[in-house]
Amino acid sequence: MGKDKVHIFDTTLRDGEQVPGCKLDTKQKLIIAERLDELGVDIIEAGFPISSPGDFKSVNEIAKLVKNATVCGLTRSVKKDIEVAAEAIREANRPRIHTGIGTSDSHITHKFKSNREDILERAVAAVKYAKSFVEDVEFYAEDAGRTDNDYLARVCEAVIAAGATVLNIPDTTGYCLPEEYGAKMKYLKENVKGIDRAILSCHCHNDLGLATANSISGVINGARQIECTINGIGERAGNTSLEEVVMIMRQHPDLNLDTNINSKLLYDTSLMVSDKMGMVVQPNKAIVGSNAFAHSSGIHQDGVIKNRETYEIMDPHDVGVNESSIVLTARSGRAALAYRAKKVGYELTKTQLDTVYENFLKFADVKKEIVDSDIHEIVETSNVNSSSLA
Repeated sequence: MGKDKVHIFDTTLRDGEQVPGCKLDTKQKLIIAERLDELGVDIIEAGFPISSPGDFKSVNEIAKLVKNATVCGLTRSVKKDIEVAAEAIREANRPRIHTGIGTSDSHITHKFKSNREDILERAVAAVKYAKSFVEDVEFYAEDAGRTDNDYLARVCEAVIAAGATVLNIPDTTGYCLPEEYGAKMKYLKENVKGIDRAILSCHCHNDLGLATANSISGVINGARQIECTINGIGERAGNTSLEEVVMIMRQHPDLNLDTNINSKLLYDTSLMVSDKMGMVVQPNKAIVGSNAFAHSSGIHQDGVIKNRETYEIMDPHDVGVNESSIVLTARSGRAALAYRAKKVGYELTKTQLDTVYENFLKFADVKKEIVDSDIHEIVETSNVNSSSLA
């Protein structure tokens, strides 16, 4: 039996760009959009067209450029927003309008100063109007994570009847626990009339560090789209990380879920987005961080040298990393030193290694990390028989 496909909706160029200091110009956005298309994302949320003339231009140019992915423009449940978005994506091969409104009591009361019935009417009207421009309309129920499930189901049922093809169920504030978010998806699957005519989508924020876990819980419970960003960038603490959800599904075949993503491009795409946006990727970032496949503890190094799978559940090549790193520090053991020494031309006997290791520890206690040039100095100053070195 084939795996169920989970659509990857990349919002790096919209939600990701909302990070302070990460503004991209149109040329940079086009470079990233072309890479996202090559990477295999299903939907590229290109921007919020009505927000500025520059964003309109970027969305419009991306719509012309992208060959395979659906190109999506974000709107509020406002007619002018929808008209501008429709114009911006008009030349896309696969256009989508993403419209919606807040549905939690907090948003209804404080943000809109309205009531549930009025919000329901506005949601339906927005979807119907968007549907007059494009066939593919995604509806977002902002702050769905804190929305009463019964009311959320009513809204979802109404917008499906109005023509929505995708239902975005955002955990806008990153508040939900994984079991809560998964249960919300399950409730909608079981209680919304016509749900088989729409795709449920996860859009999770990382305020409590749960965005990835919540998205995975969502697809386990019936969602078939994840909205995410490269490197997990986004508002506040960020969005769901594309590379994390993709590799979780790959590493857990028992989930019977997969994507169209070419994972071998993940690391290079991470570097590209980091460079264009000026956002450094934390070294311990899962999948694409510089330490994701690096080992400095002697026990771990010995295990990885003997068999990579001892401490690595992924082959680094699968995400575009050339090889694991054996990093020499004062915590490293003889096996790691011998391994790195061999790479720079020294085949040490056990006796030679014991002598060199003692010298190595003196260097390592002074320096944070021993590099290749240090290894030459360490070996040459260790008073071992150099004529017997390979």
